[in-house]
Amino acid sequence: MTTNPARWRLDGQTALVSGASKGIGLACARELAALGADVLLIARDEAHLDQARSELAEEFPEREFFSFAADATQHEQRLEIFDWISDLDVALSLLVNNVGGNTNKPALDYNEDEVRGLLDTNAVSAFELCRLAHPHLSEHANAAIVNISSVSGLVHVRTGAPYGMAKAALAQLTRNLACEWAADGIRVNAVAPWYIRTQRTQSALADPDYLDEVLARTPMGRIGEPEEVAAAVAFLCLPAAAYITGECIAVDGGFLRYGF
Repeated sequence: MTTNPARWRLDGQTALVSGASKGIGLACARELAALGADVLLIARDEAHLDQARSELAEEFPEREFFSFAADATQHEQRLEIFDWISDLDVALSLLVNNVGGNTNKPALDYNEDEVRGLLDTNAVSAFELCRLAHPHLSEHANAAIVNISSVSGLVHVRTGAPYGMAKAALAQLTRNLACEWAADGIRVNAVAPWYIRTQRTQSALADPDYLDEVLARTPMGRIGEPEEVAAAVAFLCLPAAAYITGECIAVDGGFLRYGF
């Protein structure tokens, strides 16, 4: 039996990637484009977003890239994002929820607004983007959503309780929507990174003692790269993954399997 190469391509598909101006989000946009998808990029920072779109357009002249500066944690701006998508008249078939952020402190030191803010940023925004995307995604026979969760939602790490709560909620959202929306032709999966070399992790990893601790708990003995998360995201979007839904794949260099 011969393998169908189209199973490993995303030609003719359009992906929406949130938090796409840098780091993991930008790497996801690049990986999806390399596999043939057109990409819609959203992020808050318009200058970085425009730069990212220009770089991708130069790298992949055969693909189409559109960008829209918006804060996906805000209700009205989420509506504006999907008004923009409707105006573009594109056939949206893929969604990558990458918006996230954290304020790390002991549990007793958070005020209620900070907790609600972290839950909104890391979980509620993804939930609402999924719901807004549903009418678009359900028009396709094999649409896909990939949520960027974290190992913080699966085990205790030093990221603060609200962030861990939110990422655990995102993993559970993935399971729930996978079951609810399978009949609509929408697969829903997640990836859970450990430390990845991005602007957000730069300050923590700059501490040599802390870096040594992180590496000591990582069997592969190194920090991950955004492209390695993007590769897992892209696989879950591919037709080759058509029978995979409700999964949360750790991209962690073995961290979750370390034990003692």
